[in-house]
Amino acid sequence: MDKRVYLLTIVSFVVGMVELIIGGILDLIAEDLDVSLGKVGLLITIFSLTFAIAAPILLYVTSQVERKKLMLITLIVFFFGNLLAVFSPTYYVLFASRIFLAMSGSLLVVLCITLASNIVEPAYRGRAIGIVVMGVSGSLVLGVPIGLMLGNAFGWRAPFAFIAILTALSFTGIYFFMGKVNPRPTVSLGEQMATLKNRKVFFAQFTTFLFLAGHMTLYGYLTPFLKSTMGLDGSWISIIYLIFGVAAVTGGGIGGTLSDRFGSKKIVLSVIAIFGLALFTLPHVTFALPIFLVILVLWGMSNWAITPAMQSYLIEVSPETADIQQSLNNSALHLGIAFGSYIGSIIIERTSVEHNATTGTVMVVLALATAFISMAGQRSREMA
Repeated sequence: MDKRVYLLTIVSFVVGMVELIIGGILDLIAEDLDVSLGKVGLLITIFSLTFAIAAPILLYVTSQVERKKLMLITLIVFFFGNLLAVFSPTYYVLFASRIFLAMSGSLLVVLCITLASNIVEPAYRGRAIGIVVMGVSGSLVLGVPIGLMLGNAFGWRAPFAFIAILTALSFTGIYFFMGKVNPRPTVSLGEQMATLKNRKVFFAQFTTFLFLAGHMTLYGYLTPFLKSTMGLDGSWISIIYLIFGVAAVTGGGIGGTLSDRFGSKKIVLSVIAIFGLALFTLPHVTFALPIFLVILVLWGMSNWAITPAMQSYLIEVSPETADIQQSLNNSALHLGIAFGSYIGSIIIERTSVEHNATTGTVMVVLALATAFISMAGQRSREMA
């Protein structure tokens, strides 16, 4: 397989680092810029919201631009977005940098997948796309803990400087080693949204939204949660993020395997139930670190185990719009992250971070309900 795929994986890794890194350094930013934790949490919300909305729009607007050229331009925007974060004198400048980073980052992920599928033989396309997507999951395992360690050692601006350096290296690699790739025909935004008229598709996408919203209500504020409930320091928090990340990536692989063996519907429902139970239990086991870590692993594994099962389910219920559904599912995922981190910011401002998990669990229960609605609609059609 073409080695340039790994170059694209690095780009997706860098983009993945930027999105959730704020969660690990919330308190550092809040103290330096003299704002509340809830307000800093909105930096996750605005990034994910912009990412979800910008991805399909920018892809459509730039549909006629040669792909390599577009990636280089977008990497430049992403680079300066990180520099803006590094030198942000105020919270609002940092807020603006998150918007630039989200817009450019959303387009970069799509371009990485597009380029990967074009530079390999048809027989390797699926594998190439999978490797690129692993870059995002890899950032969860390594990127966030690395960013957390850099932040604790050198200040919250250091992770963004590190990402800017990686972006400059990525630009150099793409410029010298990637060939030109002509754009493909794109589907209009209207045609994409029209697929949501299918009831089972709509509720499946809504399930993803609620699931991630429930997750981010706590995960977006995991650092202050760990400090306030368990009194952990920066080193231990980095270890916990690493454990969560490894569990999440492992869960993604297990979820795909189980989905192929037992069927996507059973796995989606089972994973949501396990995830909700783990999320609800977390605040009640903070008195014992070993038990907490066991529940944390279940939480992390189930968090990503649903992704391959849900994607398989969407392909099953609407095979003729499979590509569109994957794009919309990505948007639903990031809208969920935005909504969950926003709700989490309200809770932490008005009550306590200890209540975030309970609120998140309510959303996960709703996700289980919408999944049942989607699948019940499918069964009724199959019986008709």
